Amino acid sequence: MATAAQTEANRANAQLSTGPTSPEGKATISKNNFQHGLTGKFQVFGGENQAAYDDLLAQLTQQHEPRNGFEVMLIANMAQHFWLARRAMLLQEVCFEVEIEDFEKRMALYLRYQTTHERAFHKCADELRKLRNEKRKEQIGFESQKLKQAAEERKQSVEKRKLELHKWDVMLAQMKVDHQSVLTRVASRPIRIEEEEKQERLRAQKAA
Repeated sequence: MATAAQTEANRANAQLSTGPTSPEGKATISKNNFQHGLTGKFQVFGGENQAAYDDLLAQLTQQHEPRNGFEVMLIANMAQHFWLARRAMLLQEVCFEVEIEDFEKRMALYLRYQTTHERAFHKCADELRKLRNEKRKEQIGFESQKLKQAAEERKQSVEKRKLELHKWDVMLAQMKVDHQSVLTRVASRPIRIEEEEKQERLRAQKAA
């Protein structure tokens, strides 16, 4: 099963130029002093399709939506390494089509650069995915922390409400006790009045 980077490479591959096809272009490549441009500062050769490279870079940028300068650089490197790997492949094809000096040496060189740039392309793609995964984990961790904090705040709020309710329950219970005490005193008052009147009558009888 193709990896994401391989899928990207296959999609982008269809956008590239087929390289030099004119007799003049092939003759230039066959010379020993031909500058293949597979190392050093990157540039699109005059015989290549600049619009195709621009489209390749635009597709990678649109697909990955870089969020900072480092991601922009990674995507630019992906486009360049892919383009150079494809150039190395095309140079190998031309070697079979024209008479070229040091055929085996040139083929080995182009094959090595093809492999080098393909690996570099995948390395950049993996680094980009790694960054995205780390940021995703950080975001998940941040959201998890926020949820944990919110849960703790809810727990504290519930405990606070329980304490408040307990305080009111205690106050209500004390009010009931006080109220019952009042009712008891009120209920016992007629008995005391009757007892006082009885004692008053006994004192009056003794005095008579």
